[in-house]
Amino acid sequence: MTTQESSSVLNFDNTEIAFRNKTDKDLERAYWLFKMVASSTLIKIGTPITNFSLNIGLPIQGIIRNTIYKQFCGGETIKGCSKAIEELGKGNVTTILDYSVEGEESEESFDACRDEVLATVEFAKTNKLISFCVFKPTGVGRFDLLAKVDAKEKLTLEETQEFARLMERCDQICKACYEADIRVLIDAEHSWIQDTIDDIAREMMEKYNKQKPIVYNTYQLYRHDKLASLKADFSYAEVQNFYLGAKIVRGAYMEIERERAAEKGYTSPIQSTKASSDTDYNNAIMFCMDNVEKIGLMAGTHNDASSMLLAKEMDRRNIPHNHPHVFFAQLLGMSDNLSFNLGAANYNVAKYMPYGPVKSVMPYLFRRAQENSSAAGQTGRELSLIIKEKQRRKSLK
Repeated sequence: MTTQESSSVLNFDNTEIAFRNKTDKDLERAYWLFKMVASSTLIKIGTPITNFSLNIGLPIQGIIRNTIYKQFCGGETIKGCSKAIEELGKGNVTTILDYSVEGEESEESFDACRDEVLATVEFAKTNKLISFCVFKPTGVGRFDLLAKVDAKEKLTLEETQEFARLMERCDQICKACYEADIRVLIDAEHSWIQDTIDDIAREMMEKYNKQKPIVYNTYQLYRHDKLASLKADFSYAEVQNFYLGAKIVRGAYMEIERERAAEKGYTSPIQSTKASSDTDYNNAIMFCMDNVEKIGLMAGTHNDASSMLLAKEMDRRNIPHNHPHVFFAQLLGMSDNLSFNLGAANYNVAKYMPYGPVKSVMPYLFRRAQENSSAAGQTGRELSLIIKEKQRRKSLK
């Protein structure tokens, strides 16, 4: 089958391919989870109750492990993710191991997070199903310190030393990935620390992306200024002679960003409409395709239209589906219709696979649930695909 032919049959409504590795029991669990996530009221009530239950030691970890955790996480340890990694691999989908312990702020926890990310690099050396490593800057340094640097406030001597340790941890991770020839994603965060994260990412790219894209920064296109940032960073990369690594997403902190802007009296960095976000996202795809030999693109999206745009644009330009500079990415447990249909057509696809102890990963899971409950249409789309596949299977019996 030629590249052109395989794209012409790409169909994100093909639930047989999307759920090929899911049992009837798996589908039933996913159905009820997405029904629950669709209720923003239930999520708002359930989050504090679950946190309280975990904190006082009520025996609910088993329930969580077999429901929401099993749907969206790979395991409690790197080794514990092996089965989930292999399952994805059967569908020609690779894995991004994402250590998702959030909210712990101490030098010891920052060192531990760095060491855990380095352990994923070591694991990736011997497992070709790991396509990227990833870290959040606030996993290796204090949020308020990044905010102070972002605001260009003068640091104390202790803070200057603390920031140097943050930079060293980032560099240790990026250097290890460079030496292992493993790509690494630097996740985006809130706007009032993002300029500093962008500076860090640019420095790491300039240092380690001389031969190929290894380090990838993240561009949140729900911000009205990020398409311009992407283009400016590419211009800088051209002048300094390095490859740009660009993970493009829409974004995950919209409500927080708007609330903070209103509270502090500045213009919100968020696009005024979803259509504007979609337009900038798709324009970012086209810009990266225009410069695909010098940009490593990861299109992180659950959006059918943007995914199809990129797939068809690659065919239009005769870019091989498995070109090393182009990846699609989705979160584990979501948008399997995109991941596995793209994988079946031989595109490069990766799933973000969160892992970590159940209790420690709960803040991440709750944040994702809240994002999904406020994302127009996403949970409805997931539910409609699950129902369609359940009906297809029933018709075969």
